[in-house]
Amino acid sequence: MKSGSVSVIGRPNAGKSTLVNRIVGEKVAIVSDKPQTTRKRILGIARRPGAELALVDTPGIHRPEHRMNTAMVRDATDALENSDLVLCVVDAAGKPGKGDDFVFSLLSTSGPAAILALNKIDLLPKERLLPMIAAFAARGLFQEIVPVSAKTGDGVERLVDVLVARLPEGEASYPEDYLTATPESEWIAEVIREKLLERTREELPFVSAVVVEAVREDDAKGLTVVTASIVVEREGQKGIVVGKGGAMIRDIGTAAREELEAETGRRFFLDLTVRVREDWRDDEGFLSRIVNPAQKN
Repeated sequence: MKSGSVSVIGRPNAGKSTLVNRIVGEKVAIVSDKPQTTRKRILGIARRPGAELALVDTPGIHRPEHRMNTAMVRDATDALENSDLVLCVVDAAGKPGKGDDFVFSLLSTSGPAAILALNKIDLLPKERLLPMIAAFAARGLFQEIVPVSAKTGDGVERLVDVLVARLPEGEASYPEDYLTATPESEWIAEVIREKLLERTREELPFVSAVVVEAVREDDAKGLTVVTASIVVEREGQKGIVVGKGGAMIRDIGTAAREELEAETGRRFFLDLTVRVREDWRDDEGFLSRIVNPAQKN
């Protein structure tokens, strides 16, 4: 039996969460086309014959501009110290930059062995792939380099085989039906935030947060009732989230409810409001509710 933890790191929008979901076989992390979607570590348990992989999806490593971003980056770098392997995910179709160099510098000083996943190869001309692999191999940081497409699944099982081969021997650490350590209230908040991200542009994805205040069961109606707030920094942003005649927030709530019901087989009622909290990204008290730098997976 092989069993161990794999920290999944990389720049924002490299496709880490999509890859983790693909390997686990279930959606344990929300995804969007917005950078910095993942704000704290998320544990997803993947199983293969004779192997258990505890995948730790981490926030994208970037230059922090607020306390929230500082906590996110610290959460990602802390994960390096508590894993058996590191899976570094790079957007092969994107332009390399200083952000990649910073991630690689972290790998050069970390203890665990590192595997590189060149993601999004479905968007990459084939003639560019081999020179790219050679360039990354020349850095001497990676035990193996595996081209993959998290979106299509191409190369993902080969990547899993590479990871399993390097995991330590050991018994499974989690029950067979265990997929993630994310509490239900946090998962509900993440689903709501995903639907918000899908429907907003410009600065709103970065200045918005979701806080679930209560989750209760209404046995008489057979409903799980969720009370939650979407938090923004300015009054003008509140108007965008609410939408004309409340259309936007209703759309967000409907999409979130439908996904929650499909995932759980239960009926949900979402009571969503929008409130303004100025500069919440630098408010340590508020951040402790949505980004927990001390979280251990």
